[in-house]
Amino acid sequence: MHQLRTISKPAALLLSAPLWSLLAVSGSARADGLTPNQQRAHDIYKELVEIDTTTATGDTKQAAEAMAARLKAAGFPDEDVHVFSPAPRKGNLVARLHGSGKRRPILLVAHLDVVPALRQDWSVDPFKLTEQDGYFYARGSGDDKYMGASFITNLIRYKEEGYQPDRDIIVALETDEEILDSNGLGIQWLIRNHRDLIDAEFALNEGGGVSLKDGKAIRNSVQTSEKVSVSFRLEVKNSGGHSSVPRSDNAIYHLAEGLTRLAKFDFPLHLNETTRAYFDRTAQFESKETGADMKAILAEEPDPAAAARLSANPVYNAQLRTTCVATMLQGGHAVNALPQLATANVNCRIIPGEPVDQIKSTLVRVLADDRIAVTQLDPGVISEPSKLNEEIGGAIDKLTREFWPGAVVMPIMSSGATDGSYLRNAGIPTFGHSGLANDVNDIRAHGKDERVPVRAFYEGDEYLYRLVKMLSGRT
Repeated sequence: MHQLRTISKPAALLLSAPLWSLLAVSGSARADGLTPNQQRAHDIYKELVEIDTTTATGDTKQAAEAMAARLKAAGFPDEDVHVFSPAPRKGNLVARLHGSGKRRPILLVAHLDVVPALRQDWSVDPFKLTEQDGYFYARGSGDDKYMGASFITNLIRYKEEGYQPDRDIIVALETDEEILDSNGLGIQWLIRNHRDLIDAEFALNEGGGVSLKDGKAIRNSVQTSEKVSVSFRLEVKNSGGHSSVPRSDNAIYHLAEGLTRLAKFDFPLHLNETTRAYFDRTAQFESKETGADMKAILAEEPDPAAAARLSANPVYNAQLRTTCVATMLQGGHAVNALPQLATANVNCRIIPGEPVDQIKSTLVRVLADDRIAVTQLDPGVISEPSKLNEEIGGAIDKLTREFWPGAVVMPIMSSGATDGSYLRNAGIPTFGHSGLANDVNDIRAHGKDERVPVRAFYEGDEYLYRLVKMLSGRT
C-alpha cells in the first residue's frame, strides 16, 4: 500500500504541457508546482471536504459560514454574502459578484451536503482530504464539493482581478440535495424565500462531466434533463408466531419472492431526444459491436437483441429505460419468532414523461402478490428539459476543443436527481456541467473511496473559471 500523504508530487507533473502553460499564466508558479490560484483552490477544497455535512450528523451551516468567511476575507461586502440557516445544522450560502447589469445574472449552484461514509468501509478517512496515487480521496470530493470549492475559488479570483462582467455572477451553495430537499430547507427554501437573490437567466449545476476512456477524453457532457426519483415502500404483515412451528405463510418469504420477480424484470425501452443523441454520439467511441448495437436501438423498430446486450451495462441500461431497485430491507423482530412485518424500500428512477401512477401499477403487477402492500413515499419532482442555446453551447464547444481536443460535446439525461429540477420548475433553465474529468469505469460517487483525479481537479477549476467568464460577457 502506498504511503498516504496530503501533498504528493507537484500537480504540474500531472498536467499536460499545453494545459500547464495555460494555467501558469494566471500567476507565478510556486516551489511546490502550484500557482497561487491553484493553492487557494486546494485549500478551499480541503476545508470544505473536511467539514462533515452528512444529513444525520453533519452541519451544512458550518460549511456555508466557512465559505462566507473566505469571501469576506477576499473583500466581498456583507451585503453580497448571505448565510441562511432555516433549521439547526442547516445552511445555505448566496454570494454575488456585481456586473454592469447589461444582462440578467448567471447562477452557479452546488450542494454542500454529502451522503454518509463509514470509516471502516473506506481505505482512508472519508472526511480528510487525502492525496494518493494522483487522486484526491474524500466523501464529496466529486459530489459535489469540487464544484462548490471551484465556484468560491473563482469568485475570489474574479474579485482580485477587478473583473466586471456584463451580468452578475451568483453562487448558491445549498443544503439537503442528497435527500432530494425533502424537508424544503435547501434550494426550495431559497426559491420560496429569497428568489430575488438567486434569480438568473440560467444556472450551471452538477450532473455532467468529462468522460475518459483509456486516459483519453471522449465526451464533455451537458445534463439537460434528469430522471424522476420516486421511492416506494413494500410491506408484508403477518400474525407471526413461534419459530418452532414454521409455516409457509411467512412475511419475509412473501417479500423476498416478490423482490426476486422484480429483480428479473426490465421496464420497456424508452428513448427521448436527449438519450437518442447520447447513444448516437457515443457509438463512435465504443467497439464495433457495441457501436452497432447503439445504432440498432435508434432504428424506427429498435432491435430487441441489441437493447438486451446494451442493458447488460448498468450505465447504458439507466439511459434506456425506467429502473426500480431494492435499496433497503428489514424484517422480523426476534430470532425465535416468525416475522410479523417485512419491509423493503424500492427506489425508481423514472424516464421523464412516464406517469408515476403507471410505474406503481407496474410494480404491483410484477411483485404479483396481494400480500405485498405498495406505498408511494414521495411525489417525485418532474421538470421539463432545458434547451441549450447557441451562446452556452458555443462556449462549451470552444473550450472543449482547447481543454480536451477530440472530445464530443453531448447532452445527457442524468439517471440521478439533482436540484436542477426545482430550478427548472421555477423558470431558471439549468445545465449540469462540471468540467470534471474521470474514467467512465471509475465512478465512485456515493460509494467506497470516492475520488477525483488531481489533474482533473485543477483542470476542471480552470475550465469553470474560463467558461463562466465567457458566459458572463467578457474574456
